[in-house]
Amino acid sequence: MDYDGNLRLYSLNIVSGLWTITWEAVRQLCSVHGLCGRNGICVYTPEPKCSCPPGYEMADPSNWNKGCKPRFSRICSSKSPQQVKFVKMRYVDYYGFDSSYSPGITLESCKMRCLEDCQCNAFSYRLTGDGKCFTKVELFNGYKSPNFPGVLYLKLPLSIETSEVVVLNGTNHTCKLGETTITIGLGTSSTLETRGRRVTWVYLYSFASVIGTIEMLFFVSGWWFLFRKSGIPAMMEEGYRVLSNHFRKFSYMELKKATKNFQEELGRGASGVVFKGVLADDRVVAVKKLGDAYLTEEVFWAEVSIIGKINHMNLVRMWGFCLEPKHRLLVYEYVENGSLDKHLFSGNVLGWNERFKVALGTAKGLAYLHHECLEWVIHCDVKPENILLDGEFEPKISDFGLAKLSQRDHNNSEMSRIRGTKGYMAPDWALNLPITAKVDVYSYGVVVLELVKGIRLSNWVAEDGDEQETELTRFIKVVKRKIQIEETAWVEDTVDTRLNGHFTRIQAKKMIEIGISCVDENRSKRPTMDSIVQALLECEDGLRILDQA
Repeated sequence: MDYDGNLRLYSLNIVSGLWTITWEAVRQLCSVHGLCGRNGICVYTPEPKCSCPPGYEMADPSNWNKGCKPRFSRICSSKSPQQVKFVKMRYVDYYGFDSSYSPGITLESCKMRCLEDCQCNAFSYRLTGDGKCFTKVELFNGYKSPNFPGVLYLKLPLSIETSEVVVLNGTNHTCKLGETTITIGLGTSSTLETRGRRVTWVYLYSFASVIGTIEMLFFVSGWWFLFRKSGIPAMMEEGYRVLSNHFRKFSYMELKKATKNFQEELGRGASGVVFKGVLADDRVVAVKKLGDAYLTEEVFWAEVSIIGKINHMNLVRMWGFCLEPKHRLLVYEYVENGSLDKHLFSGNVLGWNERFKVALGTAKGLAYLHHECLEWVIHCDVKPENILLDGEFEPKISDFGLAKLSQRDHNNSEMSRIRGTKGYMAPDWALNLPITAKVDVYSYGVVVLELVKGIRLSNWVAEDGDEQETELTRFIKVVKRKIQIEETAWVEDTVDTRLNGHFTRIQAKKMIEIGISCVDENRSKRPTMDSIVQALLECEDGLRILDQA
């Protein structure tokens, strides 16, 4: 298994002393994601090679894995639209990392969406029946193929000179290890072609058959000698049990027994009631009993399929499910410290280190859902009740009952009803805008500001008589006013007073700035979750242990 996830067979050339590829699982190497690094484009010339788009150059001339870097400083196109241009690149696409998807719109409208979004680096437009617009925040997995039914428009400053016709010639992709060169060429070498002619299919089939027969004989002989008297040992039974229990279907009676007839309630969410239980193998679990609205198989499988596709330390893990005519249950890992709201809004004061850890971990979990999954997952209900804390106060996002799995070619606005919790819902819902990952960014912003302030900002409060506004609106007004008049202690005045000054100012300032930008009513001005993670990681080095007795 090679570094790029492709399975290859290398052979040593006795004469030259070099290892060369004689077989590989994926022949169309441009199909391997990330092979040419960030901003790089895989081109067939006709051999697959890496190339940089206009305005970019290799980050490291000796290593294509580091991709391409821009030869310009990025500017915000929404503030200076006259200073940028779009370079047309036919048959080119960057797979994934789309900030939005809009079907049935014109090329000009698609261009405006990218111009109005400072984070947008390019947009892909396809004319397959109706116009489809994909705006790109990051440029990964680039490739050029005559079969791609679309055009990429790369956003560049006007100062960058480009030709009318973009030509991607490509550069050889090689990896040098000491004095031995291994050609992993994005491309088929002459050695590969020569050996390919010499090695016939008859030889390959014969070789595979002989090896398979020998392995089978060893396996059967070993099994007979080991287990002819004692049968299957306890260790193998235990291994099988662990494998089968990793993710499986439970019966209703199993879960009823595990929860002692659903005795200990852990909490209630939008999708059902959660109970604590202990399985037969002594694993402590959280069993969610879905409500009547979630009894349809379609809704049930929506949650199961979403959770089954993801795996991240900041997302609650699912152990299994129960699907019976009158019962729909989900079995999750048990997270011992409960939900964030019980620590943040109770009499117990959550320390600053823990608050920052929650902000960073939650951002990492959402960034995984939005950017690292090949299909978008939008949670739709991010709030303190759905952020659980383990023994080390590491956050885990839970309750995917409202989540939306959004494929690249599906309409993001296809939501049958408004989803989420009042106070954490983005205005996008009320404005009937296409639903994108930016609704989660808004909800995350509310949570981050609540982590800083230590109070519910989703509540409504009276203002000037009968007029009402949310605590969040009032909070943002006050903070912006203090920043405007350049109050030196505005951060100290904003942070939860229960901390008694025990916090890191640079982290608190960054969290407030991030939170305010996340709850901007104009969703194009909200940051992406991966950029939030990067900003918080830069502050993490300044973390100091301040919660001391």
